[in-house]
Amino acid sequence: MSVHKKLMQARVKLQSMEIKKSGLNKFAGYSYFELADFIPPIQSIFNELGLCGIVTFNTEYAQLCITDVEDGTVIVITSPMAEANLKGAHPIQNLGAVLSYQRRYLWMAALEIVEGDAIDSAPAAEPKPVKVEPKAEPKPTPKPPVKMQGGDGPWQLKVTTEPGADLGDWIGIVVDAARHGLAQAESEKDVMDLFKTNRGIFDKLKELSAHDHANLMVDFKTKKDALKGNV
Repeated sequence: MSVHKKLMQARVKLQSMEIKKSGLNKFAGYSYFELADFIPPIQSIFNELGLCGIVTFNTEYAQLCITDVEDGTVIVITSPMAEANLKGAHPIQNLGAVLSYQRRYLWMAALEIVEGDAIDSAPAAEPKPVKVEPKAEPKPTPKPPVKMQGGDGPWQLKVTTEPGADLGDWIGIVVDAARHGLAQAESEKDVMDLFKTNRGIFDKLKELSAHDHANLMVDFKTKKDALKGNV
């Protein structure tokens, strides 16, 4: 039996199990799988079928090598490396976050573990008029805007490039624009309207850069907590 057939059997066995999500994003209100949720059952299934999975890293790639211990056939799952910039974290803690993210995504890709759409789970936002009062200390604005994903509207973010043009520029512009919007928010509802109105853009950010998305969600929660009770 080849490693491909055994891996397919492992996927079917795992999907028949009821695995609970222990991760919780309190701001957006959705649950997600953590490593500890699916690694133990995967290891039991692999041991039963005669498979062994080893994760390795270098400066460019993370790899999950799945080997059939009986005939030596191999499947390799590869992911490009990325950086994490957690607030207040030491370099070794950021490295640890990167390795944990990579292990999680490699195993999820190998076993076809599917999570629901976290952003679309948020309720739809009601339109809110944009405040036009002058600020005592104006904040710097992002680069000149062009339309993206929905056109003009209350709290609608706009960016200067499409995500496929230059990945680094697109991610930076989205993060800067969101933080600029947070700086203008004056109530908890403002923060939630900004989040829910642009859920499509934030969904694309999560797909392209999970750690930038995670850092931005921390900023949303911090601003929301700071404005708690403001209406």
